[in-house]
Amino acid sequence: MGNYPRLVIAGTSSGIGKTTATLAILAALCERGRRVQPFKVGPDFIDPSYHRAVTGRHSRNLDGWMLGDDLNCSILARAAADADISIIEGMMGLFDGSSPLNEVGSTAELAKQLDAPVLLVIDGSVMARSAAAMVAGYRHFDQALRVAGVLFNRVGSEGHYQLLKTAVEQSTDVVPVGYLRSDPAMTIADRHLGLVMAEEQGEDQRYHRLGTAALETVDLDRIEAFARSCGPLPGSVAQRVTKTHGRTVRIGVAQDWAFCFYYPDNLELLEEAGAELVRFSPLNDHVLPDAEMLYFGGGYPELHGEGLAKNVAMRAAIKRFAERGGVIYGECGGLMYLTESIRDFDGRSHEMVGIFPAEAVMQKQGLTLGYRTVECARRSILGEAGVTARGHEFHHSTLVAREPLQYACELSDAGGGSKGQDGLTRRNVLALYTHLHFASQPQIGAALVDAARHSTARMSVSAR
Repeated sequence: MGNYPRLVIAGTSSGIGKTTATLAILAALCERGRRVQPFKVGPDFIDPSYHRAVTGRHSRNLDGWMLGDDLNCSILARAAADADISIIEGMMGLFDGSSPLNEVGSTAELAKQLDAPVLLVIDGSVMARSAAAMVAGYRHFDQALRVAGVLFNRVGSEGHYQLLKTAVEQSTDVVPVGYLRSDPAMTIADRHLGLVMAEEQGEDQRYHRLGTAALETVDLDRIEAFARSCGPLPGSVAQRVTKTHGRTVRIGVAQDWAFCFYYPDNLELLEEAGAELVRFSPLNDHVLPDAEMLYFGGGYPELHGEGLAKNVAMRAAIKRFAERGGVIYGECGGLMYLTESIRDFDGRSHEMVGIFPAEAVMQKQGLTLGYRTVECARRSILGEAGVTARGHEFHHSTLVAREPLQYACELSDAGGGSKGQDGLTRRNVLALYTHLHFASQPQIGAALVDAARHSTARMSVSAR
C-alpha cells in the first residue's frame, strides 16, 4: 500500500490564486507522466471539476468536520491506491474553518489528520521582505503543522521572485519552491457560487499553459520530495462495506449544466448499496430513464430556469413519477427544481416540477452558508428517526410557501445550534437545502436504495 505520497496546497486567504497554483502543479506533474490523484478540502463541487479536467481522475472531498480523521484517511487511501502522488487543495486561508477559536473544519486540521506537509501559496504581487514575516507567522502559528514550502503567485519577474526568496530564506526554514507570473489569460471566470464549472469551459488550453508555466518556474522535484517525505497515514484505513440485500435498482441521476453538484463518494455509496446509476438531463431529455428512483443534485437551475421550464414533457414526467410513488431525492438546486417555480435574480419566474407548493426566490444579498447536521425527526427515505448525517448549506435562494410545508428533518450548525428544519417531504419525495456527504452516514445510501426497492414493489402491486 505504501505511504501515499501527499501534499496539501494552502493559501494565506481566499482569492490569492490557490486554485490556479493547484491546477498549474497538477498539470505540470501530469506532463511529467505522474499519476496524480487530486483532492479538495471542504465542501466544494466547483474546484474538483477543474482537478478532474486536468488529471482525468475524480477529485475527492476531504473535510475534518463533515468526515473526521478516519474517514478522510480511508477516502484518500481508496482513491490514491494506484496514484504516484496526491495533491490536496485547501480552502480559504490555511487556518480558516468553522470557528475563529479553533481549527475545526480548516485546511490546517485536515493536513494534521493526514500528517501531510503544507505548501503555502502567497500573493507576492505587492510585497518583498514582508513576505518573510508572513511566512514566519504561518510557519510558527501551529507547531504541530509542517509548513514545508512556499510558492509565490502573481510575481512580476524573476528579479522580483529573487527578492522574495532571499527574504524568506534569511528569516525562516520554509523552502521557496518557485513562482507563477501574473497572467490574465489564465484567469477563470466566476459567478455567485464561485468559479464557473470546468465542463462549461470546454476544451481549455489554459491547463496546458498553466502546466508549462509551472515547469518553467516551479521546483517540481522539491514538491515531489515534500510529498514523498510522508509516513504512513495516521488514521484507521477501513474498508467500506454498505452492500444491502436485494435486487439491483436503477437510479436516474440528473446530470447537466443545471444539476452538476455531486460528491463522487455519494454516487459510489449508492452503487455499493445495490444501485445502477443512469444519467439523464432535465434540460435536454424529454423522457425519464427506466429507473426506480431519481436523484437531483445541486447546481444552477436558477441560471437555466427558461430551459428547464420549456421542457414541459420532462417536468410532467417527473411529477407523474412522484404521484405513482416513485422515490425522488433532491439537494439544493434539486429542491428548487421540485418546487412550483424559480424566481431568478432578474425577478423572472420560471415554472418548475410543482411537487412542493412553494417558489424558490433568488436573493443577491441573501447567502446561506455553513456546516449542517441533519437529523431525521421521523422515518423517511433517508432512514429511521434519529439517523444523522453531516453536510453544508450554500445558496442564495429562499422558499416562499403557498401553503404549509412538511419537513422530515431537524437542522443544526457546526456548534450544535438549531437552524430550523430541512428535508421537504411529500409521498416518497424528499428534498434538502443541505448537501449531504453520504460517507458521514453510509446508512443514507443504503436507505435510499432500499426505499426505491420497496416503493417499486408497491407500485407494481397497485398497477395490477
